[in-house]
Amino acid sequence: MLLSVVLVTVFEIFSKGMSRAGDLDDYAQALVVAQAQLASAGFESPLAEGATAGESEDGRYQWATTVTADAETADPSRLVQGGYRLFQVETRVTWRSALGDRAIALSTLQIAQVK
Repeated sequence: MLLSVVLVTVFEIFSKGMSRAGDLDDYAQALVVAQAQLASAGFESPLAEGATAGESEDGRYQWATTVTADAETADPSRLVQGGYRLFQVETRVTWRSALGDRAIALSTLQIAQVK
């Protein structure tokens, strides 16, 4: 009887550890997706206010990226010399895990020339 209680306890600890390891792997992959979206903002096309959305190649992660003009440089009369403006770029990645719906958001500031 005592052996069965010990084995059940050990099995529960082991299964929770494996579940957490899977969650950490999902989180790390979501972080990679978010970082890739932040890095691509303004790279393939000029940075401009707006929103884009999509999903990872395997379909497990959905992302949404929004680009907004920073409040300090939103006024055209306050553009930095050369017509540069500061933009806030935020990417939110969502996915479904054994623990339910999960999400991560990353944000950065980028400078771009306004034409």
